[in-house]
Amino acid sequence: MQKPIAIAVAAFLTGAVSTGVIVAQAQQAPADGAGGPPGHERAAGRHWSERGDRMDRAGPHGMMMPGGMMAGPMGQEGWHHRMEMMRAMALVPAAEDRKLSPADVTKIAEGFLLWKGNHSWKVLNAAVEADQIGFDLATKDGSVIAHFTMDPKTGALKRVS
Repeated sequence: MQKPIAIAVAAFLTGAVSTGVIVAQAQQAPADGAGGPPGHERAAGRHWSERGDRMDRAGPHGMMMPGGMMAGPMGQEGWHHRMEMMRAMALVPAAEDRKLSPADVTKIAEGFLLWKGNHSWKVLNAAVEADQIGFDLATKDGSVIAHFTMDPKTGALKRVS
């Protein structure tokens, strides 16, 4: 009766020691001694660059973790959101040539404004300019804020002014 218990205890201890060694190797502190709990760089207003070096302040999209992983609004949470959006819209494949007209570009720009919650700006002057379609974003009173062009084939957007 004692032999099976001793074997079970020995197996448990061997597994525990092996797990401890693996965890200890996986959680080694950085070589410069700047280790700490996750997020301490952001709290101090700093983040890691892709090379693992310290930077002076956090970037506009979150904190860069060692190995190039982002944490913050554009990090893993943002990635999950983008993947969910892709799954939701996967039913609609992208065409090779979108064949966009000025009316299509107006609808796209208006949809973008609505998507961002902007109900006061409007899209004006959508027209073909060379091989692009140009349009203006304006306030309610018609004051032009910016001019954009969109490629009718790819849908690539570029701010001109």
